[in-house]
Amino acid sequence: MGIDLAGSEKRNTGWAVIHRNKVYSGILHGDEEIISFVEEYKVKKAIIDAPLTLPAGRKSIDRKDGNHFRECDLKLRTEGIRFFPITLGPMRKLTKRGMKLKEKLERRGVKVYEGFPGASYDRLGIPRKDSKKIRSFLKKYGFPAHVKATQDELDALILLLTLQIKKKNFKGKDGEIIAPVKK
Repeated sequence: MGIDLAGSEKRNTGWAVIHRNKVYSGILHGDEEIISFVEEYKVKKAIIDAPLTLPAGRKSIDRKDGNHFRECDLKLRTEGIRFFPITLGPMRKLTKRGMKLKEKLERRGVKVYEGFPGASYDRLGIPRKDSKKIRSFLKKYGFPAHVKATQDELDALILLLTLQIKKKNFKGKDGEIIAPVKK
């Protein structure tokens, strides 16, 4: 399952899942709605677009200190991949929610990975917000996206595809982000 998590349960969270050899996508909101969906579809692996760990030495996302980046973030940066630091205002909320959701999923036996759609698009040579090119690329891999698919759904689909293809792990002592092998 690919999850393009929103920082707030009031905002759209994109999801994509492979079930009985078919790919589905849509929008969810609350954590309990996501958990119910995971249980209904017997999801075994999930990749979430949200920071799932804190930088080494950082005790809290809320307490200010000079630790803004994880090793895995810095490894992405060395490849020219742009992202927001997890300590930036809205990213704090997303990080809290992502860490909490990861814990809930792991308690249910789901293997959870951290992904970043921007890294997947960049490494696959797809413009990040070009929905037509994204849909066309996904279709080549058997991941159809309907014409009215939101960016949240497309991001969840690219995350799901990332789980299925050859990938590179950007790993540090304080976290790991998976992304496709560069084209």
